[in-house]
Formats: sequence, C-alpha cells, structure tokens
Amino acid sequence: MASMTTELYDVCKPDDPGVSNQVKKLAHFKDAVRVQESITARAEKRTLIWMAERMPTWVTPDRLTALGFLAQLMAGVSFALAGADKSWLFAVIVCLTMNWFGDSLDGTLARVRQQQRRRYGFYVDHIVDSFGALALMAGMALSGYMHPWIAAGLLVAFLLLSIQSYLATYALGEFRLSFWRFGPTEIRILLAIGCIALLNHSMVLGGRFRLFDVGGISAIVGMTLILIAATVRNTIRLYREERVW
Repeated sequence: MASMTTELYDVCKPDDPGVSNQVKKLAHFKDAVRVQESITARAEKRTLIWMAERMPTWVTPDRLTALGFLAQLMAGVSFALAGADKSWLFAVIVCLTMNWFGDSLDGTLARVRQQQRRRYGFYVDHIVDSFGALALMAGMALSGYMHPWIAAGLLVAFLLLSIQSYLATYALGEFRLSFWRFGPTEIRILLAIGCIALLNHSMVLGGRFRLFDVGGISAIVGMTLILIAATVRNTIRLYREERVW
C-alpha cells in the first residue's frame, strides 16, 4: 500500500492539492532494514536492552539524544583544552563514554517502550551526529595533537561516508550502521585508547610523526576505501535491480 500511494504521489500534478494531500495521508513511512555487524554489536545490543528495560520513566529518548550530543560537544572542548593540559584527555574519555550511553541507548529505549518516532528519530539522531563530529574534529585540530588539515580531511571523509549511508537507506531500504566490522562504538574505543597513549607518547615512528596524525591519515584511507567499495557495490546492485531492457 505504501509503495502504491508513493508512486501515485509522484505523478500528482502540483496544481492538484486535493489529490496530493489525500495521497500524503495514505502514504506511510517504511522502516529501513538495520545492518549492524560490528565487532561489539551482539554484546552491545544485549547490554543496551538490559539498560533500557531498567531505565526510570523520567529518562526519555530525547533526553538521551541531548545527553549524547552534549557529551560529544564536550569531548571536542576537552580535546582542545588537552593541548595545554594532558589531564583533559581523561575528560575526553569520560565524554566519549557518555556519548556512547546517550547516542546508543536513545533508539533502544524508544523501541523497548514502543515509543518510536521513526522519521523524527532518524533525522534528529543523524543531524546531531554530524554537528557532533564537527565539534570533535575541531577540538582535535585545536589541541595540537592532530594537524588541522588532517582533522578537516577526517571530517570530510566521515561526512561523505554518512551521505553514502543515508542515500543507501533511501534507495535500497537498508541502513548500514557498520562497515568492515567497525561501527561508532569501535571508533569511540579506538579514540579512548589513543587518548591513553597520548598521555605518554604523542609522537611515534622515531619521534617524527604525531600519533594522531598517523591515526587520522589511516582513518581517512580506511573510510575512503569503504566509501569507494560501498558506492561501487550499491551502484551495481541498483543498476541490476532497475535494468532498462
């Protein structure tokens, strides 16, 4: 029914608001299939469901989303302050943990309580992630632990991969939360490990390169390869599914 009404809406004339509005009422938002195949996915899912079932009623999905966003902003601020005082790296780790708590639990809590707002949740969650990534990369650039151009390249690679994922969600009905066994949780873990390493060794490879520069370039290369592979795979799939004879 949803696909039929959507197709009807596509051919409605702009000057026919009566029919257009009627079709809009009939059309339903269709959930995409969530694909989560990261290393920690199974254990994380069980943990999140366990926590969601025990959350007090005053904890809501919206409040968790706000908490996750604020924590990511503070992680960026803490990174910037860590340039002058390395003890702020501990604050970065705490903020990354709180970001995981809020960002990962909000959707699970909504599903457990049967309070899903699919379009609202999808939009807000991912636009917040984009602004949060901007704050985090800006903090890294200001910290002195990563070259600003590498931080900018990392942000561009992240946003391009996000765009690819959102386009695939619309075109294929498949929302992929992880690539090559890596997802947001694994990235947070690697960042936390990097912060601990920075406490003792900010330079690597004989003291010639900054640790986070090497890590940032590696991440850019990895995300670029994932982006290319996903783009080629999805393009071939869509071509075959919509072949013109």
